[in-house]
Amino acid sequence: MTFFRTFLSSIADAGRDLLDGRQGRDVKPADMHVLCSDLITQKGEALGTALACTVVDAYREFDEAGKRVFFEMLLMDFDVDQATLNTAIAEYQKAPGPITTQAVALSSESLRQRVIRGVNMAPGGTRAVINMREDLLALLRGNPDLQPVDSDFSHLLSSWFNRGFLELRRIDWSTPANVLEKLITYEAVHEIRDWDDLRRRLDQDRRCYAFFHPALPDEPLIFVEVALVNGLSGSVQNLLDDELPRITAESADTAIFYSISNCQKGLRGISFGNFLIKQVVSELRAELSNLNTFSTLSPIPGFHRWLQERQESDPETSHLLLTLEAPGSIENPDTLSEIQKPLMHLCANYLVNEKRKNGPLNTVARFHLGNGARLERINWLGDVSKKGWAESASLLVNYKYDLAKIETNHEMYANDGTIVYSREIASLLEDVPASHLSKTTP
Repeated sequence: MTFFRTFLSSIADAGRDLLDGRQGRDVKPADMHVLCSDLITQKGEALGTALACTVVDAYREFDEAGKRVFFEMLLMDFDVDQATLNTAIAEYQKAPGPITTQAVALSSESLRQRVIRGVNMAPGGTRAVINMREDLLALLRGNPDLQPVDSDFSHLLSSWFNRGFLELRRIDWSTPANVLEKLITYEAVHEIRDWDDLRRRLDQDRRCYAFFHPALPDEPLIFVEVALVNGLSGSVQNLLDDELPRITAESADTAIFYSISNCQKGLRGISFGNFLIKQVVSELRAELSNLNTFSTLSPIPGFHRWLQERQESDPETSHLLLTLEAPGSIENPDTLSEIQKPLMHLCANYLVNEKRKNGPLNTVARFHLGNGARLERINWLGDVSKKGWAESASLLVNYKYDLAKIETNHEMYANDGTIVYSREIASLLEDVPASHLSKTTP
């Protein structure tokens, strides 16, 4: 990989000499339209690579307004070549067949995709494209008209980051420090406090795996942290407690996936997690035959907010929420005893019955249930941290991956939206008051 990068850099350097000779050595690439037009029409490798580097370097200097202008230029000036497409359609209508069909497909591709492919030619070009999309996603909130540009970025990145190109690696204390440091930075579920905390998470009764891509050899795309324990875990604080006794990997019977973190914001919407969990299960089974249960310990982001949204229409929820949010409620046993049962009922109802289109409203539930997991258990006070309280009302969920039933569960969910859940969840649902039953969200 180092040799290849050096080789690309040498090509770029040769191209820069040509570019400087053609445009003047001190020219600044202010006109991105001209640069991008040259980039997609240039057939020479050296000059093409140099142009790609120039586009990347110029883009990096832009402020937010400049980046918005760049993406607007891609939207307006590098769309589908309509004349070429019309000609291809006319040829197809005269003589339908594989060749004319392919011509229509190629002509319907926007010029933006050629620009993005061109940028990818630069040394570090894949990283540059990911960074561009991260900026674009931030701009989309206020500029929804840029959606076609994002669709092109997403389409190409989905191809480049196909599962076939990804490499699964186990992360342990011998992993290079620059990669370990990124785990601390990218951890999105349960903050890694310091290096000692990270070392504990990589101990003998823990596992960590990540996907990597050849173009980003030192950058994890997504990683999962696993605790090897006996029985289902219901408290993340217990899992992360440095003082609790540790067990050997060979004495555990359960693998708990307690944190999954996507690392690259520019790859949002490109799914790796479903492949990651299933492949890690295979790796763990091959390494440790004593493991017979595979489950997550997952947050319920949005549950607390959902409670707040329904309090005006449901007096019981309003009373429950006022009690829950009262100062010191989480340390008061009497208060906890009062709210535990109704809150657990509401949570089961939220996870199973609260829908958006064809799946659960909750994104984490949608992910695991879509992977073929079973909704196994809701854990009272599973995460008593400030974040756990604010997002999930301190509840956590076990989604169980029963290897013999994963595919059946997945097919039932994919075909008719069936959510598979345990008897414990069924019992919670049976006792939900009629006033608490949810309706499908459009």
